[in-house]
Amino acid sequence: MDGEPGDEGAGPRSDVTKTKSTRPPRRLRPRTRRVRRVDLSRTLFVLPNAMTLAAVFCGFSAIRLTASPEAGQQEFHRAAVLLIFAMFFDLLDGRVARLTKTQSAFGLQLDSLADVISFGVAPALLMYQWVLHQFALGGLLASFSFVACAAIRLARFNVQATSPSGAPITPGKYMVGLPSPPAAGVLISLVLANRVFDDALSDARFGAPILGLTVLVGLLMVSTVRFRSFKDLKPNSGAMVLLATGVVGSAVVWLVWSPELVLLWLLSLYVLFALAEAVKDALLRLIRGRREEHPGAGST
Repeated sequence: MDGEPGDEGAGPRSDVTKTKSTRPPRRLRPRTRRVRRVDLSRTLFVLPNAMTLAAVFCGFSAIRLTASPEAGQQEFHRAAVLLIFAMFFDLLDGRVARLTKTQSAFGLQLDSLADVISFGVAPALLMYQWVLHQFALGGLLASFSFVACAAIRLARFNVQATSPSGAPITPGKYMVGLPSPPAAGVLISLVLANRVFDDALSDARFGAPILGLTVLVGLLMVSTVRFRSFKDLKPNSGAMVLLATGVVGSAVVWLVWSPELVLLWLLSLYVLFALAEAVKDALLRLIRGRREEHPGAGST
């Protein structure tokens, strides 16, 4: 008799099984990990912000030195040097942002907050601890007025340098009001010059002029006097005169007196040149206004 039902399919199934079992096992290919490419263009925004934070660190360190109970002329001089480094980093962050095309509203706000610390609070506290404490409440108010003017000036700058959409606007040839870094630099340069004159500037006889200068520099920050930004310096007559005077004068001050007086000379020249331009523009507007009121006065 024939075999049991289903025996006919037993043979082929066993063949298939044998065939499958005789095949060599497949080798699994190792998975290769894809290396992520770092987009450097997205990380460049760190560079200008790092410069800004470096300026904040210098300002914070200057405050720490100045506020120390044991602070003396040596600590005041070291704090002034730290603020010079803060000015250097502040000068770099804007240039780096423009070169890397990483200007942003965040960077603008961060830079202004940093300036309030490094070029508002730090130099004002330095002046108070150095000289202005001699005037008690008057010195305190003079120091605070400098901080207040720096904060107001930076707030006004943020409004003027921001478009309605919130994007930063490229600065022009002039800025309204004395920028806070040069304003702080005027006060810092006095501390540096004090060592050249054997600490004579810290005497009581120079206290009143330094107090008046602190208030005056603060008022220049919130004034409407236009100061050159040097962002788009062009070879015109005014810029060349300022540049030549600065270079030649710096060389003379360096060789004849002391290198520590160069900063005082340059910042004084910068402020005086702006004031001279403001007086010239006011006179030209006055003459133009009189000619418009009397158009036939100059004709024969």
